[in-house]
Amino acid sequence: MHAPHENDRDVRALDGNAIGGLFLEIFGTEMTTAFTTCATCGSTSTVAEAVVYLQAPGAVMRCRTCGAILAVVVRRHATNCVDLLGLAALEPVPG
Repeated sequence: MHAPHENDRDVRALDGNAIGGLFLEIFGTEMTTAFTTCATCGSTSTVAEAVVYLQAPGAVMRCRTCGAILAVVVRRHATNCVDLLGLAALEPVPG
């Protein structure tokens, strides 16, 4: 077995649509069109434009601009544990 390479990680990276169902369950509304602001670099984009990894013990959403972690969701005992500390703002689009 070989050590993981940068390209190996890229293959498992998904766009923010991959976390849409989980965010719908947590927030009760469509969130892929919500605007996010990265607390690290200040970049603003939609959830759908983020980079998402689902292979970790939870779902990890990263900033497409700087790579900082925006959000982590881990399911434990039928409860979603949500960390949004990487987000300076999360603004759903009014429906």
